[in-house]
Amino acid sequence: MKQRIFGSTGQSVSEIGFGAWAIGGAWGDVSKEDAKAALHAALDEGMTFIDTADVYGDGRSEQIVAEVLKERGGPKPFVATKIGRRSSPHVAQAYNPQSLAAYVERSLVNLQTDCLDLVQLHCPPPAIYYQPEVFGFMDQLVADGKIRHYGVSVEKVEEGLKAIEYPNVQSVQIIYNIFRQRPSALFFAEAKRRQVGVIARVPLASGLLAGKMNAATAFAADDHRAFNRNGEAFDKGETFSGVPYEVALAAVEEIRSLLPGGVAMAQFALRWILMEDAVGTVIPGAKNPLQAQANARASALPALDADAMAALRSIYARRIAPHVHHRW
Repeated sequence: MKQRIFGSTGQSVSEIGFGAWAIGGAWGDVSKEDAKAALHAALDEGMTFIDTADVYGDGRSEQIVAEVLKERGGPKPFVATKIGRRSSPHVAQAYNPQSLAAYVERSLVNLQTDCLDLVQLHCPPPAIYYQPEVFGFMDQLVADGKIRHYGVSVEKVEEGLKAIEYPNVQSVQIIYNIFRQRPSALFFAEAKRRQVGVIARVPLASGLLAGKMNAATAFAADDHRAFNRNGEAFDKGETFSGVPYEVALAAVEEIRSLLPGGVAMAQFALRWILMEDAVGTVIPGAKNPLQAQANARASALPALDADAMAALRSIYARRIAPHVHHRW
C-alpha cells in the first residue's frame, strides 16, 4: 500500500483508506461481524486511514472502529470523524460551542480515545463558512487537547475554497470520482498551494463505478440508494454522485470498454482518482473483507495511460457534466 503525506499535518497515510459509512448504516443491512471483518481486512491490507462520523448508525460506526482497533492493539491508524449533522434541525445556529463540544465528547467516548486525530465539520450549512467564530472554537478544541486537527467535509467546490481561507483548516473532504471531475479544475491547485489534505469521498459513485449494477438492481429500503435519489434525506449529490441512474448506467458501459485486461472497474475507478497528486487519500467503503481487499489493491495498479485519461474526460463532458458540473 502506497503512502501519501496528508496536507501540512506531516502524517503519512495510505492512499486508499477505509470509508466507514457503510458499516454504520444507510447502506442496507451489514451485520456487526461483517463490519468488523471488513475493517480488519482493510487494516491487514495496509490501510492506515479510517473515515467515520458520529451520525453513521448513530455512533455505531465509531464504536465498531474502536472495537476493532482495541482487538488489534499496536500502532493505531489515523482516524477521522465528523460532527455537526446530529443537530436537528440542521441549521447554522446549531454550530455553537456547547453543541460542538458535546459532539466531540461523544465521539471521544465512542472511539475510546482521549484525543481525536481529525474532526471534520460534516457538510455544514453554507453560512458556517462565513462565521470565523466557529473555526475559532475549533482552534480552542485543539488548544484544549480534545482534537489534533480539524477540517471540513463539503458538498460544493465553492465551500471547499472558502473553508481553506481559514489557516488552521487542515483537510477538506469532497466528492471526487470519474462522475464528479470539477474539483480538479481549480480546487485541487489551491488546496496544494495551501498544503491542505484532500479526502476523496464517494469514489465509486455509490457503487455505480464498480460496474455491477443495472436497471433491475434493487436496493433495501434503508439504503440511501433507494430513499435519497432525489435528495429526500440529504444532499442529492451524495447518492450516485447526483447523476440520474439511467444516465450513469450508460456511461458505465462506455467506461467498461476502457478497462485493461484483468482489472476490475472499481479498482480502475480508484486508480483514476489516485492520478491526482493533490488527493491525500481515497475512502471507498466496504461491507465485507473481499470488498476491502479489492479496494486496497487499486494502490498497486500502474498509472492510467493518456488515452484512457482522455477518454474518461470525454465521457464526463458528454454524458455526465450537464447533470452535475455546475451544481457541485
